[in-house]
Amino acid sequence: MTADAPVLLVLGDSLAFHGPHRAEPADDPRLWPNVAAAALGGRAELVAGIGWTARHAWHALTHDPRVWTVMPTVDALVLGVGGMDSLPSPLPTALRELIPVLRPTGLRRVVRTGYRKAQPALARAFAATVPGGGPVALPPRLTVQYLERCRQAVLTIRPGIPVLAMLPAVHRAAAYGSVHAGRAAAEHATRRWAHECGATVLDLRALVADHVLGGHGNPDGMHWGWQAHAEVGAACAGVLRPVLPR
Repeated sequence: MTADAPVLLVLGDSLAFHGPHRAEPADDPRLWPNVAAAALGGRAELVAGIGWTARHAWHALTHDPRVWTVMPTVDALVLGVGGMDSLPSPLPTALRELIPVLRPTGLRRVVRTGYRKAQPALARAFAATVPGGGPVALPPRLTVQYLERCRQAVLTIRPGIPVLAMLPAVHRAAAYGSVHAGRAAAEHATRRWAHECGATVLDLRALVADHVLGGHGNPDGMHWGWQAHAEVGAACAGVLRPVLPR
């Protein structure tokens, strides 16, 4: 690393690579990780997937050899996961993630279509009747456990680099019945973990709420338009700039 070319390792979910219309290539300069890296004069190494939770990020760190090649040069760790963990998941996550491997194909299609139709109503029903709003994709206690595993793993190889975590964003996605009852608990757990381990947090809700809830993002009600990407990237760079190693 040179002082004017920092490398950001960004572990993210689909918010890191979806724009106002579709998923984009990881090197699209309009995506917030690349906006942040460009503002710092460096580059972002984005490791992300659709629906990724903190557990998926940990799996990538420990199983993807492409990540291992980046680790010796990383100058900051950005944990852009945890938000999807807080989304309602009426079907336990372990079972839901088995839907793509169901056979035969006809059964898989029937189950997938049925679950997608039922999910919004089930999410609203759980939110209205179950304390805490019902099951989420990953409970907060597990989210922070996996965030901490990711932090420790990277800092073992790159001790002393800054760690930035992101608090859950907001959504108005019809696919989830516009329900986000698990967000408050996820934010509380993430803030507490970050305070205990010395990580910095970036409040995505403060940055994108007006954009998303005002209908200025992706029509799916979940992902962002380019304005939000620009604002999140700029905020990320602003937090990291004074703490990057020199």
